[in-house]
Amino acid sequence: MSGRQPPRRAVVTGLGVVAPHGIGAEAFWKATADGTSSLGPVTREGCAHLPLRVAGEVRGFDADELIEGRYLVQTDRYTHFALAAAEMALADARFGRADVESPYSVGVVTAAGSGGGEFGQRELQNLWGQGSRYVGPYQSIAWFYAASTGQISIRNDFKGPCGVVAGDEAGGLDALARAALSVRQGTDTVVCGATEAPLAPYSIVCQLGYPELSRATEPDHAYRPFTSAACGFVPAEGGAVLVVEAEETARERGAEARATVAGHAATFTGASRWEESRAGLARAIEGALAEAGCRPEDVDVVFADALGVPEADRAEALALADALGPHARRVPVTAPKTGTGRAYCAAPVLDVATAVLAMEHGLIPPTPHVFDVCHDLDLVAGRARPAEPRTALVLSRGLMGFNSALVLRRGAAPSPE
Repeated sequence: MSGRQPPRRAVVTGLGVVAPHGIGAEAFWKATADGTSSLGPVTREGCAHLPLRVAGEVRGFDADELIEGRYLVQTDRYTHFALAAAEMALADARFGRADVESPYSVGVVTAAGSGGGEFGQRELQNLWGQGSRYVGPYQSIAWFYAASTGQISIRNDFKGPCGVVAGDEAGGLDALARAALSVRQGTDTVVCGATEAPLAPYSIVCQLGYPELSRATEPDHAYRPFTSAACGFVPAEGGAVLVVEAEETARERGAEARATVAGHAATFTGASRWEESRAGLARAIEGALAEAGCRPEDVDVVFADALGVPEADRAEALALADALGPHARRVPVTAPKTGTGRAYCAAPVLDVATAVLAMEHGLIPPTPHVFDVCHDLDLVAGRARPAEPRTALVLSRGLMGFNSALVLRRGAAPSPE
């Protein structure tokens, strides 16, 4: 008998969501399970003349009610989302000051792809229009990719391992994997996730160079992956934050292990090389399953990347077939993000939150706007499908060529052999 201690396992104990579907995990889940679409015309100030017509906007978010003024003046909208979602996640996990054995036992990891564009645009307009004396001191930090990590840690006095993944969309899963690794290496708790706010005029102009961006004008037709009418993706704002803890830490304080972060792997295949992403995504899936100790047939549901570009959709369907074999034709696949839009780094984190909720509720949410599937996938469309998923595979690819796969297991999953 070996005297070695088993590896520490990372479990999810809390969820916080700010999304086009609503504020809070409960509102988000209801809309997601119902197959609601929150896509609509872009209404953010200064965007009416731009060629992007449809997006997923977060409505009804009152930062003044959720965040102290001293943090509001220092931060961009994307960090407002992160601060609010972090507080919701901590409350959901019932994690309070009394649960912090030491401030160095709690870390923060977030991902960001666009940074604080709205804050930065306002300050740069002041610079160009009125002069340097009208630029505030917080311009130097509010736009920064690490702003959310820093402000969450400062607000809560968390001094454990902190970091940020500044990357494309797949970075959202990579941040969760980094949090799980930190837990395995000895950190008790990590607050992790991603939020984005890419709908300021400056941010939208930066996105217009993406050939994958949908230029459709009708919300019902703007984001339809895996169909013959696929015409790109719709961007979105919002995101999610999770509390990830060591299983024993959660058990000691009486917290429920809602899901286990069981496995992860990432690859790189190059910007917009969608045909090549087939091999890279398949390799990521295989690596994540291997780390989780899962067989392909153990996967009960796949949350697809679902870019909405014909070449990319085909590559993803083939990658699933390569990695899962015959099981790829039987496993339910879903892409709820077609109802909210793709919030860049935050998109796969919202998928992870959805996967946790789907496993808890015994329901696989549908893929809004998609019915005429032209790939060999069992895509859940129309309405939610009753099921008892215990293992979820979440996929993500970024426009810059990164591929990431994450395996979640319901509750406190058994250790791999």
